[in-house]
Amino acid sequence: MEQQNRAQELRRNPTEAEVRLWRAISARKVAGVRFNRQVPIGPFICDFVSRSARSIIEVDGGQHAVDAEQDAARARFLEFEGYRVVRLWNNEVLQNLNGVIAEIERVLAALPSPNPSRKREGSF
Repeated sequence: MEQQNRAQELRRNPTEAEVRLWRAISARKVAGVRFNRQVPIGPFICDFVSRSARSIIEVDGGQHAVDAEQDAARARFLEFEGYRVVRLWNNEVLQNLNGVIAEIERVLAALPSPNPSRKREGSF
């Protein structure tokens, strides 16, 4: 329950970069993909998660430059869980939101289809 409370706190107090990115990706605005904010996965709380696309978007501030090894371990765990992790810097989101959205669209387009089509039984 502690992690759920922390996730709620993070949703109530987003950074300016998180607010701007959320406005741009919420309500399936990017590639028709649904994202949720501040989602617990294992021991981590991820900024933006699309379960259907198995993608995570992390918006990082300057503290993450110091915690590079910890961030790498986090990414390995999340990738092991089947997610693709996209890391963005706050200043990228604040200064080049259109470029950030284009990168997210590119990453989503490169993902394999989550539900490959199957042949129908009894057809041809």
